[in-house]
Amino acid sequence: MRLDRVAVLGGGPAGLYFAYLWKRRHPEAQIDVFEQNPEGATWGFGVVFSDKALDFLRADDPETAEAVSARMEHWRDITLVHRGERVALDGVGFSAVGRLDFLIQLTARARSVGANLRFGTAVRSVDELAGYDLIVAADGVNSLVRRTYEGDFKTSLSYDDNKFAWYGTTKRFETLTQTFVETEFGSFNAHHYRYSPTMSTFIVECDRATWLRAGLAEKTEEQSRALCEKVFADTLGGHPLVNNKSVWRNFPWLWNERWSHRNMVLVGDALHTAHFSIGSGTRLALEDVIALVKALEGEPRDLRHALETYERERRPVVEKLVKAAKTSAAWYERFPEHMKLAPLDFAYSYITRSGRIDASQLRAMSPRFMARYDASSSASSISR
Repeated sequence: MRLDRVAVLGGGPAGLYFAYLWKRRHPEAQIDVFEQNPEGATWGFGVVFSDKALDFLRADDPETAEAVSARMEHWRDITLVHRGERVALDGVGFSAVGRLDFLIQLTARARSVGANLRFGTAVRSVDELAGYDLIVAADGVNSLVRRTYEGDFKTSLSYDDNKFAWYGTTKRFETLTQTFVETEFGSFNAHHYRYSPTMSTFIVECDRATWLRAGLAEKTEEQSRALCEKVFADTLGGHPLVNNKSVWRNFPWLWNERWSHRNMVLVGDALHTAHFSIGSGTRLALEDVIALVKALEGEPRDLRHALETYERERRPVVEKLVKAAKTSAAWYERFPEHMKLAPLDFAYSYITRSGRIDASQLRAMSPRFMARYDASSSASSISR
């Protein structure tokens, strides 16, 4: 098996990182990355990672990990705001970096090893890639490769019912914060965190009934932004929300039972999605790339076996995280019901939502929060 010519569809984190890793390890190979958008164009604002999420990168590629970490914002707690009360969940660390900043870094690294980056180049048909030894589909939820061969990949796609819109803001938040508010239309939630010294991501979410009552189905992008600024006026403290393709969407659950077909292989969001509430989408994409590179190098004589190895060894890890993401997303689908709880009970429900943390683990991880929670529970028992 010779991978002299490799085509990568998609110039997001997964595509750029594969191009960098493979060209660095195999300088004789020709790596062409096709990205339909111009260089420097991206949607969204910040990319968030859980506290330990870059450990895998430090183990396999410490140089890139250090370059990314140097540009990140870090914090140690999560803050929940419910009924106007702030509840800190200590020991739940995260880091974030601007999505554009992250892409600029990965673009520079891919170029530094000689990858051919073709921005502003739309591939209309897989037939245009004839002659490549390997095609890596890193082109997201709307992947051309996957859509062309959905039956072969055994693709399934479904959507959450909640609506969300992705904004930025100049307001700086010291931690990843979840703010829940009641309005005349219904309940809204905002996921917000800083990703640079001067900018934060601000994701607004609500159930469909609230979205319809607020008239958001008919509002323009600018009108929606204005309404969200009003709903979260206290949280924003006079700072504006910033649009960047900030349209209302339903979260897509994408899964493929087969990860490769012929000489084509899926990575990142072209392969699977994980709800933004657990902050693992970009991590999963980069880990897919590392696993794919290892499998290709481990089976240098047989591409089919290499791609089967990639799927066999990577699938259990991805399935576990996707399962946790679905459990987390299910909690958000019912967050107006959870808001009936008192703030500390609400916070406990939130932090245990994915099923991966129990009370004993939480006492070790978040001792200050659990001390408050246990004291509150004891006081409630006594009063009864």
